[in-house]
Amino acid sequence: MQLYEKRNIIRWIIILTSFFIVVLIVWNTYAFFKIFKTDERIKMQHWATATKTIDKADLDSDITLPLEIIQSANIPIIVTDKDSVINTLNVEEAVQKNPAKLKVMLEHLKSQNDPIVMHAGDNQNYLLYYGDSDLLNKLKYYPIALLLIIILFAAVVYNFYTSNKMATQNKLWAGMAKETAHQIGTPLSSLIGWLEIMKAEEIDAGIITEIEKDIQRLQTIANRFSKIGSEPLLEKYDIIAETKQSFDYLKSRFSSQIEFDFESPKHAVYALINPELQSWTIENLIKNAIDAMKGAGKLSVKIIEDHHTVKINVSDTGKGIPKNQFKRVFEPGFTTKKRGWGLGLSLTKRIVESYHKGTVKVLHSEVDKGTIMQICYKKLE
Repeated sequence: MQLYEKRNIIRWIIILTSFFIVVLIVWNTYAFFKIFKTDERIKMQHWATATKTIDKADLDSDITLPLEIIQSANIPIIVTDKDSVINTLNVEEAVQKNPAKLKVMLEHLKSQNDPIVMHAGDNQNYLLYYGDSDLLNKLKYYPIALLLIIILFAAVVYNFYTSNKMATQNKLWAGMAKETAHQIGTPLSSLIGWLEIMKAEEIDAGIITEIEKDIQRLQTIANRFSKIGSEPLLEKYDIIAETKQSFDYLKSRFSSQIEFDFESPKHAVYALINPELQSWTIENLIKNAIDAMKGAGKLSVKIIEDHHTVKINVSDTGKGIPKNQFKRVFEPGFTTKKRGWGLGLSLTKRIVESYHKGTVKVLHSEVDKGTIMQICYKKLE
C-alpha cells in the first residue's frame, strides 16, 4: 500500500511539473511576442519619422539614414488619409490594383495593430497601418505547435505505460492461472487415488459414478486454468455440438424455475476453437444470465450462421444492462454483484478475442427486460 501511494505521489509530481513547464513556456512565448510587437511598433514610428524627414528635406540635405530606414521595412504598410489610401509598401501589385482586395487587406491590418498618426505640415494627418512580420506570425503559432508536440509525446508515453502495465497484468494473470491449476492438481491426484481404493472396496457404484463426475469436472477446471497464459491448441470442432454439451451440463444443474431453450441449425457448423476454453466461455455467459434472472426466467441459446461467421447469442429475461455499461462489463473487477469478483466476462473476452480471434459483445439489453450477449467466430468450411 505504501509503495502504491509513493508511486501515486511521484505520478502527481510529474504531472504538476509538466504542467508548470508548459505554463512557463507559453508565458515566455507570450512575453517574447509582446516584446517583438513593441519593437516593431517602434520601427514603424521610425519609418513614419523617416518618411516625414524625406518629405521636408532640401535638395542639399543628407537623407541617407531616412532612406535606409524606409528601405529596411519588410512588413506590409498602408498609409491613408480620411477618405482613401494614399500609399502602400510591401503589398502585392494585384492587391494594389484591386480596390476590394486592398480594402480587405486594410481591415486585416487594422485588426493586427493600432495605427500610427503621421502629422503633415499643413495640419493634415495621415494614418499608418502595418501588419505583423513573418517572425511575429510564426511566433503566434509556436505555443500551439509546442502543445501538440507535448500532447503527442504524452500520448506515446501513456501508450507505453498502459502497454507495459497490460503486459505485467497479463503475466500476473497467467501466473495466477497456472498456479491455481497446480494447486488444484495436487489434491486432485489424491482424490483419484482414493477413488480407486473405493472401487476396490466395492462401495455403491452410484456414489462412485457421481464422485467420478466431480473429479472429471475438477480436471476440466484445472486444464482450463493451465491453458490461460499459454498458446492453446485450436482445432476444427462442431461449434453446435460443443455449445450444446455445455448448455446441457448447466441445464441439469439449475432450478426448474428457469426455462431453457436451445436453437441451432440442424447440420454441423465448424470453427477453429479449443473445446475446454470454449465451454468455459459458454458457462460464464449462461451463469451470468442465470444470476441476472435471480434463479427464475427464460434463458435462450441461439446459434446463427452466415457465409463467413457463426454467432452464438445467449439471452435472458433478467435485470438488463444500462447502455453506458455495455463495454464496462468486460473490464476486470467490474461487477454489480455484492460478492462478485468481476472476472467472468473479462475472462470470457480474453478467451474469445485473444485466443480464438473472435468477438464478444452486448448485442442488446434493456433494463428490467433482459440482455443478449453475442459471441462471433470465423466459420470453417
